[in-house]
Amino acid sequence: MPKTLNMGVMFRCVNPPEIAVQFVQGAEAAGFDEVWLVEDCFFAGGIASVTTALAKTERILVGLGIMPAVARNPAFAAMEIAALGRLFPGRFLPGFGHGVGDWMKQIGAFPSSQLAALEEVTLTVRALLAGERVSFHGQHVHLDQVQLEFPLETPPPVLLGVRGPKSLQLSGRSADGTILAEHASAPYVAWAREQIRAGQRENGRENDAHRLTVYTYCVVEADRETALSKLRPQLARAIASGNLGVYLEPLGIQDEAQRLVAEKDAMGLAAALPDEWITQLAVVGTPEDCRDGIRKLADAGADSVILVPIENDLEALTAFSNLLPLLKE
Repeated sequence: MPKTLNMGVMFRCVNPPEIAVQFVQGAEAAGFDEVWLVEDCFFAGGIASVTTALAKTERILVGLGIMPAVARNPAFAAMEIAALGRLFPGRFLPGFGHGVGDWMKQIGAFPSSQLAALEEVTLTVRALLAGERVSFHGQHVHLDQVQLEFPLETPPPVLLGVRGPKSLQLSGRSADGTILAEHASAPYVAWAREQIRAGQRENGRENDAHRLTVYTYCVVEADRETALSKLRPQLARAIASGNLGVYLEPLGIQDEAQRLVAEKDAMGLAAALPDEWITQLAVVGTPEDCRDGIRKLADAGADSVILVPIENDLEALTAFSNLLPLLKE
């Protein structure tokens, strides 16, 4: 495991925003390197949430994962990022993504090409943060001689929350880092690194650093079976949704998962999931099991591992904190 691995926790969007301060301060006091907040429709706004988190903490990195790229004009997104970068130097990690398609249609922001829109926003926001005067007329972004009055001497890395091969390659071409969503196994992390490197080579960026942040569901219990049982229903629902194919393929279990989904109801599917699948698709088990799972993600290429609760976030924070000493062994 690399010595530089950052450990973080997520404050989920399902929580009311008024308890975020207690959570982020608890994460900082526990010794975590990062805390991440989520912007999903139609929960608390991401910019307001991370601003509050930054203002109420002193050292911890605060990530926003992710802002839908099509929901804000890139000039205004850059203005927000630059302001936070100047107010809290070196502590804000902004992330963009496609945005959930149904939600983007619901707000009238679904682009003609999701890939083009994300790449155009990424390129223009990075250029604006660097102080450039930007004129750009693409499929989605249209800027005419736009330049920030208060750019950043050292812009933050712009990260993309993506998962498929084309989007991962786009991230390698255009961004400074990538965020991998929950259910990322070690083989998937290694595969994603390969896709990112391919994108970097396309743009002559193969020698550039590229920060890889990995979200992972985490359940820590004294008893391994108890931990597995808590995660089974959530993982069964995710597999049954049909949206995990890109995560299951690197493990070689996609066909078997489809067979189980076809044969089982929800309860039966949860019971039928092999323990090995659960431990590969999440960090779960005893503290020692969880330590080993985190190390596998790091060895596969993660620079930062973000633990995501499935139950009460404040209670989970205490359990997660107990893992930090084990990672130093």
